[in-house]
Amino acid sequence: MILAVDVQYDGKSAFVAGVLFDEWHSEKPVAEYTSIVQEVEAYEPGNFYKRELPCLLTLLDEHELVPTCILVDGYVYLDGKQKPGLGKRLFDALAQKVEVIGVAKKGFLGISSEYEIYRGSSEKPLYVTTTGELDIAKNKVLSMAGQYRIPTLLKRADQACREAAKQSKCSADCPK
Repeated sequence: MILAVDVQYDGKSAFVAGVLFDEWHSEKPVAEYTSIVQEVEAYEPGNFYKRELPCLLTLLDEHELVPTCILVDGYVYLDGKQKPGLGKRLFDALAQKVEVIGVAKKGFLGISSEYEIYRGSSEKPLYVTTTGELDIAKNKVLSMAGQYRIPTLLKRADQACREAAKQSKCSADCPK
């Protein structure tokens, strides 16, 4: 199973979502999971993993998820090969047993065009980094469902964590 994950922050809380699917070309998830993490670390430039990694591990632990591959919104390696990013830290935290593919929307200083893919009719690339073989990872992301730049199930992970944040906020603030 493949798990696409994303995190939405609201103050010191984080809303984590995971969208589980069985084939790279799947259009619909098998299941969706969300977790809430209180008291997340403050954002620290260059060390984003300190904030997001505990959130991802909470999701995996709370729901006892054991995917074969995890897609993160970001980088595995910030330079493509050596400088560890969120994805590499997640890979290490999982004892290097689960492949991690990073799909980033923006280029990072030092990342070359070798990591770019273009989906749909978009003129903006996505940047793919991985703990596995780069060409294979790029082809996996290219084969994902959706006609636009962002694959459908990656977009769904983003939507799911935003919905969880909105629902939580409404539960606390909305009149009963």
